[in-house]
Amino acid sequence: MALNGSAAGKHPRELPSRGVGRTAVLAAGVVFLFAASVLLGSYTVTIPDFFTIVFNHLTGGPRIPGASFIVMENKLPRAVIATMIGVAFGLAGALFQTMLRNPLASPDVIGISYGASAAAVLAIVMFGASGAVVSGAALGGALAVAAIIYAISSGGAMRGATGGNAAGNRLVLAGVGIAAALHALVSFLMTRADIRTAAEALVWLNGSLNSASWDRAGVLSLALLVLVPAVAVIAGPLRIMELGDDTAAGLGIRVNASRLALVVIAVALAAVATAAAGPVAFVAFLAGPIARRAIGKASLPASALVGALMVLAADYFAANLAPLLLNGTVLPVGVVTGALGAPFLLWLLVTANRKDA
Repeated sequence: MALNGSAAGKHPRELPSRGVGRTAVLAAGVVFLFAASVLLGSYTVTIPDFFTIVFNHLTGGPRIPGASFIVMENKLPRAVIATMIGVAFGLAGALFQTMLRNPLASPDVIGISYGASAAAVLAIVMFGASGAVVSGAALGGALAVAAIIYAISSGGAMRGATGGNAAGNRLVLAGVGIAAALHALVSFLMTRADIRTAAEALVWLNGSLNSASWDRAGVLSLALLVLVPAVAVIAGPLRIMELGDDTAAGLGIRVNASRLALVVIAVALAAVATAAAGPVAFVAFLAGPIARRAIGKASLPASALVGALMVLAADYFAANLAPLLLNGTVLPVGVVTGALGAPFLLWLLVTANRKDA
């Protein structure tokens, strides 16, 4: 296999070792931002006090008034959920983009997030739901929309193992069409809601960690304990499917079964993350391309770490820096990821055009 210009002339072991080193740097960045989210901010906590608070909380020891509540019921579950939803969104986006060989194939674009949003807003506006009921509705909506998109796109290109990129293009087009319809439904529901309900729904639609709790963290962690090993199992067939459906079928991969398994896993990752914190914009869309730029190739672990970095950094800014700049206003994390993600996407497009030229 021919090497590209940047890799030509290098020792074969140099590129994998460089990728491992850069992945380790990303992991260190996640640890650093996680610690900053818990220890710094409007209420700072020293490292010894943090370990004392956690130890006393686990063993039933004496609590530090105020500090124990802030750390154990606010900062720590918020940072834990931010990390997990970043990992989930990063993996979901990278799986879709790699499987379909299309950079637009992320849950944000193909309607999965819109399905969760429409179901959640319907539950909030029409039934006055809140908390776990909204999360359950979002999860069900994401899964239902994914099933509809897959059914619509499973025409001849999906049934045949020789469809090339047609399967991916059909799925993306079906998702974009359904996303437009669901966006209209959400807008209609918002016009029917009173101001208070509409404000609650709008916060959820923007993606927010303000309602982070250990209950949500527990459910999300159980889901990831199942889904992350499933990603590791399916990663082998995914790498072969990158070569094309014909080549993968020739190498013994059951293309349709593998694609269905990948779609189910990716949808489940996006659905549980959206149910926990709402549709945090651009994380699934950008985690894969950023990881590819950082590592030099497509990497699922790097995509997961980049997703966690994006959410942790955006939430730290939204909860601690934005109030200083906006007279005390605490922004939903999705507003920050959306504001930072849009110009970065344009930068990716510009640099890609320069390379093509």
